[in-house]
Amino acid sequence: MITVDKLSKTFTLHILNEKRIAACSDISFSVPPGGFLGLSGPSGAGKSTVLKCLYRTYLSTSGAIHYNSAAYGRVDLATLPDRAVIDIRDREMGYVSQFLKVIPRVSALDVIMEPILARNGVSRDAARERAIGLLERLRIPSHLFDAYPATFSGGEQQRINIARAVGWKPRLLLLDEPTASLDRDSVGVVLEILKELREEGTTMIGIFHDTALLASVTDSVYHVC
Repeated sequence: MITVDKLSKTFTLHILNEKRIAACSDISFSVPPGGFLGLSGPSGAGKSTVLKCLYRTYLSTSGAIHYNSAAYGRVDLATLPDRAVIDIRDREMGYVSQFLKVIPRVSALDVIMEPILARNGVSRDAARERAIGLLERLRIPSHLFDAYPATFSGGEQQRINIARAVGWKPRLLLLDEPTASLDRDSVGVVLEILKELREEGTTMIGIFHDTALLASVTDSVYHVC
């Protein structure tokens, strides 16, 4: 599904006399369709940077990211034109960041329904049913479905963030510490949802702060150092 070849990302700090900082260097791995690769390494090693290069939030400095797109065939995400990258994100690629960023005064239910409606072409009733099902599984109280996520706790926001990313069942899912702020029961539910997605063919690359959890849910682990 995706092969990363000698990926590197360097930042140039203009306010510090053009000082260059290597965020990640010489990263190479491959993930088959339906596989789950974990990224491990100490804080600051560049794990999140790798995910952001795959999602093209960051433009890599060197290397290649070969992805087998359903819409475009085999492409290099490191050099693909921006418009095509955005289209692949919209159609194929989900991303769970450590923080929820949504439009203010949009209900939690609508936050989750929006990508389902946009990407799957399903009816509003079906999208609503899918969103409610995820919220219930993730233990968000029903009286909060119409509340604004910005008013929720950190753990509740993270659960909404996960529901938004998985609700439309992307082909490739990138996970940056999806369970970091969750209690044990919520972590268990998230792992069940991820397992179900994998059974339906979703390929995953994820970062988990718990190394035992990382080893238990992934097929293999790549150490970033």
